Amino acid sequence: MSSQVDVRRGNSSKATKSPPQKHEEGATVQIVTKDLIRNIRIPFKDPSGESVILPSADFKRITSESQVLTKEERAALKEAYQKKKDEGIRNAEDRKRQIFEADLSRQENQALTELELEARDRAQHLVKRANNLRMEQEDEIRKLNKLILGAQCQATRDVQMEEKKQIQSELTEEEQRLDAMMEVDRRRALDTVDQIDKLRKQKRIEGMQKISEQIQRQHEEEQLQDEVKELEKQQAREKQEKMNLEDLEVTSDLTQTLQRHALEKKRKKQECLQEEIMRINAETMQAKERRLEEERQADMRDREYLKNKMERASEFEAEQKRLKKEKELEIARLRARQEKAKDYKAEQKELAVKKAQEEEMLMAARTEQVRCKEHFLSIEAGREKASLRGVQQQAIVKLKEEEEKRHQKSSRHAEAIRTQVKEQELSAVAKRLSEKYCSDVERKARACAL
Repeated sequence: MSSQVDVRRGNSSKATKSPPQKHEEGATVQIVTKDLIRNIRIPFKDPSGESVILPSADFKRITSESQVLTKEERAALKEAYQKKKDEGIRNAEDRKRQIFEADLSRQENQALTELELEARDRAQHLVKRANNLRMEQEDEIRKLNKLILGAQCQATRDVQMEEKKQIQSELTEEEQRLDAMMEVDRRRALDTVDQIDKLRKQKRIEGMQKISEQIQRQHEEEQLQDEVKELEKQQAREKQEKMNLEDLEVTSDLTQTLQRHALEKKRKKQECLQEEIMRINAETMQAKERRLEEERQADMRDREYLKNKMERASEFEAEQKRLKKEKELEIARLRARQEKAKDYKAEQKELAVKKAQEEEMLMAARTEQVRCKEHFLSIEAGREKASLRGVQQQAIVKLKEEEEKRHQKSSRHAEAIRTQVKEQELSAVAKRLSEKYCSDVERKARACAL
């Protein structure tokens, strides 16, 4: 709450208590702080019926037992106890010595008188009583030490419990904050994984398409090679058939010439076919190299696209964080401004109420002045009938002057009071508003920074 003291910042809020006002149900206490005005009703009777009224002796005893002694007080108490104990020991030693001397004298003088017997009995009684007192004092000291130790242990335990609760609360808040951060990171990682999976799937589909195209091209190349081989086989068969026919023909010059022409033509045709096959193989190798280069370029483009996309995602995330932080700061400023406006309206309302009360009091004072003036005038009118006119006029003038002086004095006094009250109220309002505004802005700014 705002009425508590914030030790870290050094700011404190002062609570002003107005005098209790009695009602039929109980007293009412008004507590005014920087940001709140509360009316607390105090009943005359205990509503629970469980209140306990202790006598003053019991209350003092409980209070004294619950007090935690300081180190100096414990040392002083221990020293006093030790002195008292030493004094009791010395007294007991003295009494023992006296008894021993009396026994010696009794042994020397066997026949004791009644006075000696009475003195011996009294000495023994004193020794016994001293021992009993010493034991009682030791028991009281032990009980007192036990109570002191119990109170100290209870106070230490309370402090430890409060520290444990505070630490547990801080740990819970830190765990919640870390869980939220981990959840954000997890979702971000899932989004990144989804994007990577989509890119991989797309690349896999493109790769399958490229492989299908390669298989198709290879199939076409194989068909072309099969056709070339089939053509070569056909040419070889034709050549063999021609050679067989040439062997069967009658050798002649014309036949030999035709054969030479045919062989030359066949050789040229084979050379053309071989060149065509080499050209087709070269084009196939060039197409294969172009395909490999295109695949390498496509891989480079994919990697560059993924890299640019990740960079854009990082820049977008940083921009979103910056915008979120700016938005939180703007919201904090707006809230502080709203609180300031709210406090200002409350102060203005309070000032208006006080001003109305002052005006009402001034109106009552004026009414009383008018009544007194009329009373004085009536008295003067009665005196005019019994006195001379000159004396009456002097008395009236004197009364009017006195009345005017009183009226002026009362007006000056009332105006001075109003001015002083207004200045004090405005100063208090400005001070409270500035303190509240600064503390709220500082607290919210720290919260946003965290």
